[in-house]
Amino acid sequence: MKSYRFLVIGAHPDDCDLMAAGLAMKMLAKGHEVFFLSATDGGAGHQTMSREELIARRAGECEKAGEILGLTYEALPIPDGELTADLPYRRMLMKRIREIAPDVIITHRTCDYHPDHRACGQLVMDCSYLVGVPLFCPEVPALRKAPVILSMWDHFTNPTPFRADLCVPIDDVVERKIGATLSHVSQFYEWLPWIGGWEDIENALTFDEKTKLLHEQMHRRFSRAAKLYPDKLPEGTQHAEAFEWNEYGGKLTDELVEIMTK
Repeated sequence: MKSYRFLVIGAHPDDCDLMAAGLAMKMLAKGHEVFFLSATDGGAGHQTMSREELIARRAGECEKAGEILGLTYEALPIPDGELTADLPYRRMLMKRIREIAPDVIITHRTCDYHPDHRACGQLVMDCSYLVGVPLFCPEVPALRKAPVILSMWDHFTNPTPFRADLCVPIDDVVERKIGATLSHVSQFYEWLPWIGGWEDIENALTFDEKTKLLHEQMHRRFSRAAKLYPDKLPEGTQHAEAFEWNEYGGKLTDELVEIMTK
């Protein structure tokens, strides 16, 4: 069985952890390669810090999460909140895709609450054919095979609800996934409680109290796919990640499904 290379592209630092860290660890344990890439610098997500301070802080958080997961975690120098599916950003993303040369790309769907998420998904689709066109971005060699594109789970239904084409059981790695996710302290301890109205987290008096509450929240969050798609998982699975095949990319083979789900 061949070795696969996976590239998870989130719009922001922490998107990859939330939606695909379990799969990443399982693939790494099987000898495959996994890379995490944030399409933006994450510099908009805070209520008190400056962009410059936050960009540096979030880079450090990505590094810590990458150490926990055992993979390379990087961010493109695109301003958070300003990602658009335009030609300059398509070129920037295309170059990185070709340099990594993944067999599988995992990213957002294009129906999502956040404009950066939508643009990220659109950019990947815009690269899906051109990745093999040598005269587009000729400074980086074109790929001879189109990567498979998988979309990360979301709960939005307009214009199209998510379709779970494969589900990955992650009970054996969920604690490490939570640890990596909560490495993004600026987000889960500070920004998201403030912008999202997480009063229990905001009102907790100590870091340890916040951690306990966030740990419980993450367990609930990472159990959603197991509750939604039990027929696609081994009996008794408590935590899972779900993915939808995007027909713009390469064919989702039985071998790849078996590698990801077994």
